[in-house]
Amino acid sequence: MGQSSVRGDRARRRRQPETPEAGRGDGDFSEDKGLPPDAPGWTPPEDGAGPAAEGEAEGGGHPGGGQARPRKGRKALRWTALALAVLIVGGAGAGYWYYEHLNGNLRKAPRSLGGGGLQKPDPNAFGQSPLNILLLGSDGRNNAKNIELGGARQDADRKPLADVQMLLHVSADRSNMSVISIPRDTRVTIPKCTDPKTHQVYPQTSGAINQSLQHGGPGCTLATWQELTGIYIDHFMMVDFGGVVDMADAIGGVPVCVDNNVYSHDSKGHGSGLKLTKGVHSVKGVQALQWLRTRYGFEDNTDIGRAKAQHMYMNSMVRQLKKDAKLTNPGELRDLAEAATKALTVDDGLDTVKKLYDLGGDLSRVPTKRITMVTMPWQYSPDESYVMPKPGDAEATFGLLRNDTALDGKDKKHKPAPAPKPSTPKDQLKVVVQNGTNSTVNGPVSGRAAVIQQKLSGLGYTSAGTDSALTTQADTTITYGDKARRGDALALAKALGLPKEAVRESSSATGMRLVVGNDWRTGATYPKQPGDDKGEDKAPDSADALNGDDTKACMKVNPAYSF
Repeated sequence: MGQSSVRGDRARRRRQPETPEAGRGDGDFSEDKGLPPDAPGWTPPEDGAGPAAEGEAEGGGHPGGGQARPRKGRKALRWTALALAVLIVGGAGAGYWYYEHLNGNLRKAPRSLGGGGLQKPDPNAFGQSPLNILLLGSDGRNNAKNIELGGARQDADRKPLADVQMLLHVSADRSNMSVISIPRDTRVTIPKCTDPKTHQVYPQTSGAINQSLQHGGPGCTLATWQELTGIYIDHFMMVDFGGVVDMADAIGGVPVCVDNNVYSHDSKGHGSGLKLTKGVHSVKGVQALQWLRTRYGFEDNTDIGRAKAQHMYMNSMVRQLKKDAKLTNPGELRDLAEAATKALTVDDGLDTVKKLYDLGGDLSRVPTKRITMVTMPWQYSPDESYVMPKPGDAEATFGLLRNDTALDGKDKKHKPAPAPKPSTPKDQLKVVVQNGTNSTVNGPVSGRAAVIQQKLSGLGYTSAGTDSALTTQADTTITYGDKARRGDALALAKALGLPKEAVRESSSATGMRLVVGNDWRTGATYPKQPGDDKGEDKAPDSADALNGDDTKACMKVNPAYSF
């Protein structure tokens, strides 16, 4: 499977990216493969075709209980199961003996494999902390059921990829939830990771973000996200093919909408087989999987449209579960709890159902009107073989979550906490300046590190030096490894006119490092960025936000796949 299905039809004319570690054929995950009281926060019939034939190739690839009957199909409901499993288990209401039974269903793995990692932020004045959970979908074929559902039997011995990835952020006061997905072929730095079972050390490398799972497991994917976003991630939850199918059947019908008749199928075998007439339909089982796999037929036939369809489904399912009788029917709740726990691999901080129960309590407090789903702002590489974080917008989105700011822009305005004072005189602060303008789009700008180092010297930072190595970075950042140095980093950012979002703790930083990104390719004065004058603390338009209470959301059908 190539690392580029986010492009859809555009993939036919691009160069295939190199994925030496993937070891896979095309299309495996494609549609046609197979608190205190004063604290904040108190307050129609199925209609469709069957699944695509097993092993059917799409020619592209990615971006991204009880006695439930397994169904043929593939993937994308995996992450839906992840996000809702905690709600389901949290509402199960079973006795402790049943929790102990469910504990045996859970698979566990270390939280982070990337060394020391970020430090958890300090709680706010009310003792509250935000909660960040990484939701992953694996394409592993480690058993007969996953091979049947995933197809591509030749890949049974291949290490799985994390083809669905999204971060669920719950605010410290539990008043809102933001979910950000990242296309699976986004080019990132994968940090050095050590496999906890074999002790094999994987050196730091650059690659598609879904390959991080092959570097020791989900803990390396978590470390990769932390390195990319600067966000401390508390937990991960991962599910495979079989878990998706079981959850799809256990959850039941979910309303979805299309703005025209759609049949996701063409003469070349592209498509999920989804067939719906214009309007609202309740989908479950195979048809739900078809909806979540559909790329050919939605919008411009890319994974970005597919992500939007997944967001619509997830929001609709949350609304459905909040009002559905399944939440009060003990038998069906047991089926849901069984399916959820059997589906999940969790980190060692979520290794019991009691912990999932408590987590479910946190999530259930968030009203649907304060749930926001977005896709990381992105742009194509020059040859369209992969995608990259969009300069400015991607970092702005990550910065909002680092600062526990809701992506819907509806947070009440609070006086910001005072910044920590610098601990080091600026003339003694050792800052390493590095040129991060090695853009594959425009090429590097020679001498950028020296220009900014001279600027710093003029501002009194006379101990600043340069790193001659070129790197590639969309946005200018200041990173530090010691939590006590945050005051120094913020003072440095202020002196240069950088936004506070440019300052981040980094597990790989050994000192203070200023990387001059592609948002600052000329001059010694940091340029004004798009959106600086809006005065809004919300996700940029390029994040394509969808609100959890939007019952009128309807997928746009590509005319070429209408009937």
